[in-house]
Amino acid sequence: MPVEFKLPDLGEGIHEGEIIEVLVQEGDKVEDGQSVLIVETDKATAEVPSPVTGSVKEIKVKAGQTVRVGEVLMVFLKQGEGEEEKAPPPKTPEEKRETRPPEEKEKKAEAPAGKAEEVTRGTEAEKRPIEGPVPAAPSTRRLARELGIDINRVKPTGTGGRVTPDDVRAFAERAGGPETEIPSRPPLRKETEEKIPREKPPEGPEAPPLPQFERVGQVERIPLRSVRRTTAKHVAIAWSQIPHVTHMDVADLTELEAFRRKYKEQVVAQGGNLSMTVLAIKAVAAALKKFPLFNSSIDMESEEIIIKHYHNIGFAVDTDRGLLVPVIRDVDCKSIFDLAVELKELTERVRQGKASNEDLSGGTFTITNVGPMGGTGLSPIINYPEVAILGMAQARLQPVVAGDEKNYEIVARLMLPLSITFDHRVLDGAEAARFLNMIIEFLEDPEKLFIMS
Repeated sequence: MPVEFKLPDLGEGIHEGEIIEVLVQEGDKVEDGQSVLIVETDKATAEVPSPVTGSVKEIKVKAGQTVRVGEVLMVFLKQGEGEEEKAPPPKTPEEKRETRPPEEKEKKAEAPAGKAEEVTRGTEAEKRPIEGPVPAAPSTRRLARELGIDINRVKPTGTGGRVTPDDVRAFAERAGGPETEIPSRPPLRKETEEKIPREKPPEGPEAPPLPQFERVGQVERIPLRSVRRTTAKHVAIAWSQIPHVTHMDVADLTELEAFRRKYKEQVVAQGGNLSMTVLAIKAVAAALKKFPLFNSSIDMESEEIIIKHYHNIGFAVDTDRGLLVPVIRDVDCKSIFDLAVELKELTERVRQGKASNEDLSGGTFTITNVGPMGGTGLSPIINYPEVAILGMAQARLQPVVAGDEKNYEIVARLMLPLSITFDHRVLDGAEAARFLNMIIEFLEDPEKLFIMS
């Protein structure tokens, strides 16, 4: 009997995903566990395996389509099923004769006997038999799409015949010379866009209709992808549900920066990166123990504040898919060196599209650091259902007055702008100021950070 393959429960409150790529065609033979689809959720990108060994009878989805848990993606026939009705009747002697056009016969005669058809692209040929979808990681397939390359034409060098990112880049360099132009990714067709169901935004005041921008000039419409669409809904919920207030201050990182440079190479040798984000995560965890309300959520239905006795710190990561927030668990139980290694590994997984749902969930407090991009301050939106978020801008060497009005001097110090945005239903401005002051104390005194954490 045909096997209907449905989008399984993805866990962690994920109810839908976007089809990034369909890796097979109807009629293709498949093995149990062979990748047939690439699906992207707001958490990660994953290859979806075939549940059976057999053939693809029907494909019910297409690239760019949003599907929900339980929706049928494909229909398979198990091995041996449907072969009898598909088997063609025996040919008569007349039917067995060549009926191809003369020019086609000439092309066939020119091909070496016993070799499969080969594929070329532009002036550079990457030759391999046509054998169906090649194995490749989602990040590699995404790179190929961004470069406008058919990944099936790339010669694999990875283990088990997998196409690697280096294979894709090498193909692009050879095929993208002055005589060959790499085609851009085709835009999503209008009829496809119209058929893709769009989830309604959170309820609220009805927005007025948009003006017809096309009357003014040329426009381009870009569909909201999984992460961006989820981010749009998530921040809209947070902004509509949480009364945001932001308190700002600055921290003197001069001593901490000296500490960071002193131990930086030791951390690198262990496979980590002793960044300012790592040190901020440790300082926040220590401060949360003194101010547990910042490690809570509010349940308005039951009129309760839920204080969490575990400290899982999320940190915002800028990726080519959008902003993602991986989570380091039990930060208070880990050393700065352990955190430096874990943060680097987790960041790499997120940017490569290999992060799991567990990597991207379960946070109790979030840090966002825009310092590497610049900026003198920020007012971040709280990561719902948390109640606070710490923002870090760019640390700069600045002139600072040391001493008092009677006896002072101007000295150069490394100053970091900080902001704490909090839920005013749970927290007040005085508490936010005290909480941020404690974080600043830990950042300005590395020894205290070690002792208290």
